[in-house]
Amino acid sequence: ENMGERLEVRGLSCPQPVFLTKGRLSKMGSGVLEVLADTGTSRDNVRRTALAEGWEIDVRELEDGFLLVLSKEP
Repeated sequence: ENMGERLEVRGLSCPQPVFLTKGRLSKMGSGVLEVLADTGTSRDNVRRTALAEGWEIDVRELEDGFLLVLSKEP
């Protein structure tokens, strides 16, 4: 059961992934957002942004990049 939203930032160069993630997080307010990233830079920047906005983050390595699961209680 996946109640989360998904954001695809693979193939985008910084700072686009951060802008997109930040916009989605502020629109959501809380919940679960899965972000698919394909570079270490995107992973690190999205992670830093999410933590600064008060979201918890779980990073999983995939064959073709990273899955960042961001979550925040309402």
